Amino acid sequence: MSVYKDGKTGKWRGIYRFTDHTGERKQTQKRGFETRREAVAWEHEQILKTQSSLSMTFGSFCEQYITDLKPRLKQNTWNTKEHILLTKIVPYFKNRKIAEIKSRDVVAWQNTLLGEVDEKGKKYSQTYLKTVHNQLSAIFNHAMKFYGLRENPARQAGNMGKEERKEMLFWTQEEYRKFADVMMDKPLSVYAFEMLYWCGIREGELLALTPADFDFKAGTVTINKSYQRIKGKDVITDPKTPKSNRTIQMPEFLTEEMQEYLRMLYGAGDHDRIFTITKSYLHHEMDRGAKEAGIKRVRIHDLRHSHISLLIEMGFSAVAIADRVGHESIDITYHYAHLFPSTQNEMASKLNDIKQEMEEESNVSQG
Repeated sequence: MSVYKDGKTGKWRGIYRFTDHTGERKQTQKRGFETRREAVAWEHEQILKTQSSLSMTFGSFCEQYITDLKPRLKQNTWNTKEHILLTKIVPYFKNRKIAEIKSRDVVAWQNTLLGEVDEKGKKYSQTYLKTVHNQLSAIFNHAMKFYGLRENPARQAGNMGKEERKEMLFWTQEEYRKFADVMMDKPLSVYAFEMLYWCGIREGELLALTPADFDFKAGTVTINKSYQRIKGKDVITDPKTPKSNRTIQMPEFLTEEMQEYLRMLYGAGDHDRIFTITKSYLHHEMDRGAKEAGIKRVRIHDLRHSHISLLIEMGFSAVAIADRVGHESIDITYHYAHLFPSTQNEMASKLNDIKQEMEEESNVSQG
């Protein structure tokens, strides 16, 4: 342990030397403390962190949590978690020892958030409150699993908020036809929406497409990446889930359309993005097209819902649909259960036929 006073600034500096998990000697330091006591307290926290002691503060543990978790998550996923962590959780608990936080403390924190408003002066949504609480609970779960914390006070306190399912909106085939007709003045836009509607792919999957993803002989498009705009930079990531990696069979007309579109992209390399636009561009075009076509405005993601509802209407099974659109679980596809046609009458009729066949066979054997 080393604490020094800088003769030029009059501030205190703490230096802590330690051996990491590989056996390598390292050191960390922090400058700018007003008093020696503050520098010594910082060093003490570093010792507790290195020893994985639950006597460390919640703020120090969250630094360790970030170190443990951040490399395992996609950048956009981590950005969302980090914002919640640093703005809604750490400021409240940072100076408390993590092992001393009780369920009553979590309840008090929940009540604080329930009374807060966002930048627009509105109460936080039920979904957001649930998301924030789940993040706090995840931190305590991490402490239990890897650092020996005995219990999760967030779980004991119980959740706040609830998940509010967003309403699924759909376009009928006729509505999409009207929309596509008015979009014909912009080839880039119409081809983008054709891919979204007829393949049911996600926005990020669309914007990451390259010429190499298409096999026009087989009539397929391969989904193996996703586009994100993060902190002003274009970022290509893995798709949303492992099941999102898939090869989609395109209808013949779409295969021809995409060949035509790619011929328009002079000089595009095999691995260049073919839709060099942003999500905001698509949203603007959706606004324009829906207004000009005189149809209801839906979200871009609702084109995916529209594709799924079309497949259901055509009689395809939930298993086949889940495979095409890349649902991680068939349970997600069953969120559309209300759209699947009822087969109760058909089931009853077939069961009746089986019963009659059994009785006829029985009569024959007895005769």
